[in-house]
Amino acid sequence: MKIYVSVDMEGITGLADETHVNSSRHNYERGREIMTDEANYVIESAFEAGAKEVIVNDSHSKMNNLLIERLHPETQLISGDVKPYSMVQGIDDSFYGAIFTGYHARASKKGVMSHTMIFGVREIYINDVAVGELGFNAYVAGYHGVPVIMVAGDDQAAMEAEALIPNITTAVVKETISRSVVKSLTPVKAGELLKEKTALAIKNRENVKPLTPPDRPLMAIEFANYGQAEWAALMPGTEHVENTTIVRFHASDILEAYRAMLVMTELAMRTTFC
Repeated sequence: MKIYVSVDMEGITGLADETHVNSSRHNYERGREIMTDEANYVIESAFEAGAKEVIVNDSHSKMNNLLIERLHPETQLISGDVKPYSMVQGIDDSFYGAIFTGYHARASKKGVMSHTMIFGVREIYINDVAVGELGFNAYVAGYHGVPVIMVAGDDQAAMEAEALIPNITTAVVKETISRSVVKSLTPVKAGELLKEKTALAIKNRENVKPLTPPDRPLMAIEFANYGQAEWAALMPGTEHVENTTIVRFHASDILEAYRAMLVMTELAMRTTFC
């Protein structure tokens, strides 16, 4: 049994605002320590449940947040940027299941630090389905036939996961009061919950189907301002919907759509706000 773990940061226990997840801010070092501990609870439980191999992908910002010297010694870590498949780098059909921990709600929705990839995205659609990071990553896993068996994060991320993936196991480590205020479990209690839920998710794996992406998907990204859409539309093959901030891309498969999304959002971040 081989388990894939993608670890984001905004959904980690106790982290409430940008000071916890931005490497230039004062709470970041505390945040990455809690993030590393939280990853370990999942990893340890996966091994205890029978996993023979656990691959962890650091999935936040520059993707070099996890403290490798503190990780479970039997795991392997994918760390650093640039990754062709970002938050799901390294996933393939050899995995029994995927676990997303530290995840958050998608852009424009209630949730702790809710966003999708960059803060300039309002919404992403795959055909007619609105997806955030959680949903898009689950589609990539599903392309490889891998079910996302568990999502851990705030209550809104859990609700988003349950709406997309029937029978998924969720672990709610904090509840949203506002986008930058949470009611959180302590790290010790969150650890107990994560270990329990990871074991349950692996046991329940046969009841969860991969989130199968559509063939030749139409991806549409709605940006926050027109300049961001103009930059994103510089990518060959895109279509800027006139007088909107929406840019479309017809992809050959979900993998091409994902990589196009990465390019388009990187371009969009070049916009100045003066």
